[in-house]
Amino acid sequence: MSKASCHNNMIVKVTLLLLICLNSGCTSLAQDFDVKNLAKTDVDMVADVYRIETKQLTDQLLFKLYMRNPSELKKSGATLAQRRLQLQHSQFDSFSQSYMDGVRGIDAIRLALSKGYSADRVFTLVLGLSDMLSAAYNDKEEFFIFDELDQQRLYNSARNIEVLAWLLQTSKDEHGQLLLLTNHISDDLENLSFERLLGKLIAHQDMLAVIVSGKTRRTINSVAHGLASMTFIPI
Repeated sequence: MSKASCHNNMIVKVTLLLLICLNSGCTSLAQDFDVKNLAKTDVDMVADVYRIETKQLTDQLLFKLYMRNPSELKKSGATLAQRRLQLQHSQFDSFSQSYMDGVRGIDAIRLALSKGYSADRVFTLVLGLSDMLSAAYNDKEEFFIFDELDQQRLYNSARNIEVLAWLLQTSKDEHGQLLLLTNHISDDLENLSFERLLGKLIAHQDMLAVIVSGKTRRTINSVAHGLASMTFIPI
């Protein structure tokens, strides 16, 4: 769509809205309406919802990992509330830029699940995941008409989450103990909540990749599958 067409569409939207309000006296509609939505396509609004959901799910993952691995939080000297706030603002503040000397994204995930790492594995891992997801959304929090998402990056991020799920189940220390506890299965208890949570993240990224692919008419290269070699795919 050309810039001129987009501009004309916005004029049409504004005109229709004014006509509706003038004819019906729609005070409530005027109160609920957000002008910035005139600069959004339907796909932009969908992407906004998925972006918000991914941030909420990564926050849930941070919380659940600390509940299962409280010793990691003790390493940091921070409270759970502080860690959640740091994650929430990680894209915008200097803290995340200096944390781990600039190691970000999938490199941070690898670091968190390395045997010799002695710092807070949970925060390093979730910060890396959050950073990787942010890159898949072109480091944007909200989307408008002229913003473009890459369906391949979204798809690749889903494959990376699958690799992360596998690594969480297989990464062990020198004594054969898991580096981070997640799912728990025993004779009298089955807790697969981590699997379900990561599954939601994977599904969100895959679905948005399909939606963007349909909009741009660009195909997704499904060959780029991280699980084929159990390695992360660059975003």
